[in-house]
Amino acid sequence: MDVVMGYLDTYVFDGVYNQAAALTSTTPLPRDSLLRQSLSLFVFIYAYIVAFYFGTAGLSYRFIYDKKQESHPKFLPRQKLLEMACASRALPTITLMTVPWIMGQLHGYSMVYKEWSKFGYVYLGVSAVMFILFTDFCIYWVHRLEHHPLVYANCHKLHHKWIVCTPYASHAFHPVDGYLQSLPYHMAVFIFPMHEYVYLALFAFVNVWSVMIHDGEYMASNALVNGAAHHTVHHLYFNYNYGQFTTLFDRMFNTYRKPSQEIYDRSRRNSKTVQAAQAQDIDTALPTLENKKTQ
Repeated sequence: MDVVMGYLDTYVFDGVYNQAAALTSTTPLPRDSLLRQSLSLFVFIYAYIVAFYFGTAGLSYRFIYDKKQESHPKFLPRQKLLEMACASRALPTITLMTVPWIMGQLHGYSMVYKEWSKFGYVYLGVSAVMFILFTDFCIYWVHRLEHHPLVYANCHKLHHKWIVCTPYASHAFHPVDGYLQSLPYHMAVFIFPMHEYVYLALFAFVNVWSVMIHDGEYMASNALVNGAAHHTVHHLYFNYNYGQFTTLFDRMFNTYRKPSQEIYDRSRRNSKTVQAAQAQDIDTALPTLENKKTQ
């Protein structure tokens, strides 16, 4: 992250702080000022995640998303706009809570490193696999615990408002929910070493993946990949498929539910009969589920 901030300081923030100082007749904040670093990080992270969210979700919605899903009985009126509004409210708070983790990285408290050969080139790939497995395990348990009655109503329930999702649902959640599920991504580099560019690439990947599992297009039916079909099952039936990248931990802890074939078949999943049956199943199960989760 220090590489990114170095470029931004040189080409953006030095000028901004110098101009602000000139307008207020004060001394410009130096680059090593904690206040300046915190403000700069907030602006950068917020701008990045907003641009990435609307850009990736927008492209997915335009070119990938099966818009016939919007005729599903459980698709809400104006849902796409509601999802975007929900995400827009959550992202500033999530960004604010994220800044201390990035500050820790900038000040050398993490295990991010710069030299490609420091741990060997094979380790670059190994660390990427470690990152996926570590974050998948942690998010599995964060997500599963968010379904606990003491947590669900005040935190995670908002995200389950979107039973039939669009890509814009990917970041449409309560800010505490979003922050808790992002924690493993920040924790990872404080637990094991990662090259800074590998980490940045994976950080971009996880944001794309969050959109992909909400895009309603089920291109992969791999049994170990927690793709859009598996996450659709979670939104439809609530208590299954808590994983983020793989089905490994759902299988290990008995919360795995295999998507039915109709989910993979576009013509069948858009059938009025199939959609009506799904809606009936949800209407039958939801009062009991919601009651258990809010008691």
